[in-house]
Parts: sequence; C-alpha cells; structure tokens
Amino acid sequence: MRRTLDLLYLGAAALAALCLLTIATLVAVQVGARIMDFLLVKIGAEPTRFIVPSLAEIAGFLLAGATFLALADTLAKNIHIRVDLLVTRLPDRGRQIIDGLVALLGAGLSVFGAYALGALAFKSWSYGDVSYGMIAVPLALPQGVASLGLLLLAIALIDTAAQAFLGQDPVRSDGETV
Repeated sequence: MRRTLDLLYLGAAALAALCLLTIATLVAVQVGARIMDFLLVKIGAEPTRFIVPSLAEIAGFLLAGATFLALADTLAKNIHIRVDLLVTRLPDRGRQIIDGLVALLGAGLSVFGAYALGALAFKSWSYGDVSYGMIAVPLALPQGVASLGLLLLAIALIDTAAQAFLGQDPVRSDGETV
C-alpha cells in the first residue's frame, strides 16, 4: 500500500513538473519570437509577428494545475511549510495525536474543496463553458485538475493522519524525522 501511495503522489508531482515545463517552453517560444522580430526589424526585414495565443491565460491554468497536483507529493515528503511552535513542546505521543487530528481536519477541508471544484467542473462541462481568450479552453479542464489535486491531497492527509495515530513520525526530505 505504501508503494502504491508513493507512486500516486510521484505521478501527480510528475504531471505538475510537466505543467511547469510547458509554461517555460511556451514563454521561451514567445520571448524567442520577440527577439527574432527585433533582430529582423534591425536588419530591415519584415517581422514575423508571431505570438503564442492566450499565453497568459494558458500559463495561469497550467500554474494552477501544477500547484494543486504537487500538493500531495510535497505533503508526503514533508516539505510543506509547517508552523509547529506549539506541538514541538508536547511529548511525542501528544504531538502525534495533534498532528493526526490536524491532518484529518485538513483532509475534510480538502475533500470538501475537491467536491466543490468537481461539481463546478461538471457544471462547466455540462454548459460548455470556455475561457474568454483567443484560444477557448474548456474551463472544466483546469477545474477538474484542481479537483483531482485536492482529492490527492486529501488521500495524503489521511495517510499522514494514519501514520501519526500509529506513532510513526514523517520523515523530512533531508532524512530527519520531524
């Protein structure tokens, strides 16, 4: 089960990285086209006037997708920013119980968010809602990806709660236990 969950989180993180790589590629193409147009004008040639249509909008959707898809993996690797001023002063078992309860609360909020975004994505798909840019992106796509990311986060939070209640401390990315 542990391996399956880790692979699930890693797969979502890989998709998040692909979203970021796509943003970087689109921006690089746009910047390259502008540089080429500048140089063409300098030598007296006609500029290409090439643009990446809806770049800002598509980059925003990809950034949202990357953000939500990366949540579960960063939680599982314990590299989220934590404010643990209070719990570090508790005995180990008390800290684990508090960590488990907070993770369950977070899971509940994540499930609610995933449900609400999933319902919105379904409505957008049903009505055929699209973005307003030059390229009409079906709004159900970014909404569905965000919903999936929140669902994966809920799974990771339940996993974290189970580990805490079983007395297992999560391991940070640098190998130390929290």
